[in-house]
Amino acid sequence: MESIIITIDGASSTGKSSLAKAIAKHYGFKHIDSGAMYRALTFYAQDHNLLNDHKFNVDMLIAKLPTIDIDFTNADEIRLNGKIIDDEVRSMEVSSKVSLVAKEPLFRQFMVAKQRKFGEKGNVVMDGRDIGSVVFPNATIKFFLEASMKVRINRRYAELIEKGVQVSVEEVHANIAKRDHIDSSREDSPLIVPENAILLSNDKEGLTELLNIATTEIDKHLL
Repeated sequence: MESIIITIDGASSTGKSSLAKAIAKHYGFKHIDSGAMYRALTFYAQDHNLLNDHKFNVDMLIAKLPTIDIDFTNADEIRLNGKIIDDEVRSMEVSSKVSLVAKEPLFRQFMVAKQRKFGEKGNVVMDGRDIGSVVFPNATIKFFLEASMKVRINRRYAELIEKGVQVSVEEVHANIAKRDHIDSSREDSPLIVPENAILLSNDKEGLTELLNIATTEIDKHLL
């Protein structure tokens, strides 16, 4: 099998990571959740009192970048300086601020360099907002996953409730809408449909059907 890179882009809570994990498992590839990387950086900023409702010390966070190591375990858990923080990065507190961090060009440069490093050995499935458009514009195959706002709200709400987070549907809706606006309007690497990307819809198809559609397309490149 040739060494390939598969990208899956899309807005928040469309199901990108679930599909990416399923594809990676199907082929025995490495899965990288780029959104979790930005969440890890956001959590670091909050944990070090550099980012809260009243301030965002961008310069100090930039100065700290050389000391910040973001990686994944073999089980796809996100690690920050060696500590697994999977639960912490999925909190509403992190979700409410991650787009503010992700829109800063220097942080994006920091992440893109790491993401390209992850992809050097190939056989990688990476999901995010700018993976097929910026990080790997020459990826073997690109997907763009779409879903209605209702489906996305229900997905995110169910995920948070399952984790024991007390949140309302209205709060989830507001958070997703805010992130959509920031992600699609930022100057550096805005959320777009990458060139040559295959559009997939998560409105009606379940994960099994989406996986079948995706693997059918991927298999064409493996023959």
